[in-house]
Amino acid sequence: MSQTGERLQKLLAAAGLGSRREIEGWISAGRVAVNGKPVELGQRVDSLDGITIDGKPLRRTKSAPALPRVVVYNKPEGEICSRKDPEGRPSVFEQLPRLRDGRWVLVGRLDLNTAGLLLVTDHGELANRLMHPGYGIEREYLVRVNGEVDEAMLARLRKGVQLDDGMAAFDAIAERGGSGRNRWFSVVLREGRNREVRRLWEAEGCTVSRLKRVRFGPVFLGSRDLRGSWRDLDEAGIRQLFALVDLAMPAPATETKPVSDGPAGRKRATRAAAGAGRPRSSPRRAQ
Repeated sequence: MSQTGERLQKLLAAAGLGSRREIEGWISAGRVAVNGKPVELGQRVDSLDGITIDGKPLRRTKSAPALPRVVVYNKPEGEICSRKDPEGRPSVFEQLPRLRDGRWVLVGRLDLNTAGLLLVTDHGELANRLMHPGYGIEREYLVRVNGEVDEAMLARLRKGVQLDDGMAAFDAIAERGGSGRNRWFSVVLREGRNREVRRLWEAEGCTVSRLKRVRFGPVFLGSRDLRGSWRDLDEAGIRQLFALVDLAMPAPATETKPVSDGPAGRKRATRAAAGAGRPRSSPRRAQ
């Protein structure tokens, strides 16, 4: 295995073809080849190597550096975080802007009945690191709880509660109003286990009736982020996310994209100026 060049899964993830974990699965399944030969995890490639996925070649041309794209989407309840659903439920991907190249990668997921901030990017390695528990990035939620809540319960939730997949705890809890058996709290976690907020409260005999994510790391959901709308994170915000996970911003590099079928696919690929024709938001729905 060559010790020069860039790791194949990292190159393909950075090109927006999928998350690094997805691409590692493609490699293990034998779907990716370099110079006509199957590859193994960790293999490095350089600009002279020919890459194919499912037998289809990728065109790699020199391009001007383009800023990775990060979108802040305010997910409503009732939308799923999958591209396809046998039940035909609406998907967050139906609301996101179209990409000229690559594909959107979700930074974590929100379940069907959870609303709020969802980060989406075309940079697979950035998404992978933001989700990695080793970086301990804070997620903040606003939650309405039904049940009797006292200081002893809040202390247990801060210290740690045994769940079926191990101990879990909130890093912070703050009261946000309400009275009686219906009260609002803001809670902070540093990991993204499945339904963790709901399961922590349920372990203490309470029911979560509303749940909304309002922050992911340094990115907040704003008052102008209406339900079902999206906005592009500005360059300063994108650079802040890259720095948060010790990731260098992309330098002038190789553009990687599939070659289309037919004569048009053999013509030299060109890229529009960064951001040209990019929509600024999706149709906004009333909150």
